[in-house]
Amino acid sequence: MQVYLPIAEMSVNALLVLGMGWLVGFLSGMFGVGGGFLMTPLLIFIGVPPAIAVGTQANQLVAASVSGVLAHWRRGNVDVKLGVVMLGGGVVGTAVGVWIFGILQRLGQIDIAITLSYVFFLGTIGGMMLVESSRAILRRRAPTAKRGKLHRHIWLHGLPFKMRFQRSKLYISALLPAGIGAIGGMLVAIMGIGGGFLLVPAMIYLLNMPAGLVAGTSLFQIIFTTAAATLLQAATNQTVDAMLALLLLIGGVIGAQFGTKAGSRLRGETARLALATIVVAVALKLAWDLFSRPDDLFTLTTGLR
Repeated sequence: MQVYLPIAEMSVNALLVLGMGWLVGFLSGMFGVGGGFLMTPLLIFIGVPPAIAVGTQANQLVAASVSGVLAHWRRGNVDVKLGVVMLGGGVVGTAVGVWIFGILQRLGQIDIAITLSYVFFLGTIGGMMLVESSRAILRRRAPTAKRGKLHRHIWLHGLPFKMRFQRSKLYISALLPAGIGAIGGMLVAIMGIGGGFLLVPAMIYLLNMPAGLVAGTSLFQIIFTTAAATLLQAATNQTVDAMLALLLLIGGVIGAQFGTKAGSRLRGETARLALATIVVAVALKLAWDLFSRPDDLFTLTTGLR
């Protein structure tokens, strides 16, 4: 069942794309992650140009983030004030990221830049997750360690422009959440990911946010940065394929329902170990494709739009 993708200028098997959307949705529901860092490489593996994969994946993240933030909102797990400050930085970061994306695209280096970014980030984060989850499993039956300080203050907490965030019970510089949001916005624009796997640890360890508010506040910011990235990518770089996004969204919504049920049966450290294994495997596959001999040594590409 072949479907033509007008922006990607190629035909794909609709059932395959639906299956990929289902798989990533399943993993997202099981592990509680956005899934963008897995979907973009999978699209690249089936031949979708990396630039199209990034722009289209950002579009899909909007719907996924809305679904997630509504659930957190009903539980009161969203710090709106802090999320708005992060959003301010996120919009700036998104605009800068789209600008960099356009420059790399015009230079003809966007494909290699996206692939290298994924190899670096997925390899680094996946490796750290593997080590951490393995240690957690080994410590499971060990005596409980003595708890240290709840908050650790570093030089970043001495920055100016301090604001009080009552919901999170924080009094910190607004530059910190704005800077974290800017990094997330750049990741959305350049890599097509929500950046949750970097934003969440940063919000916990740099901002000292309560763990219960982190996911909802992060998703609140991601909604608007991914929407901005989608609009800017479509208007500036023409890299959003609506047909591809629709297929991925349908599969992802269905898969997430099954993944949520499956995830409730896994221990936390076991789930992290499984996710880390998948992330590292994807990074290794991308790295292999970078250095392996291609099937076609010479290709001819059309001019840029």
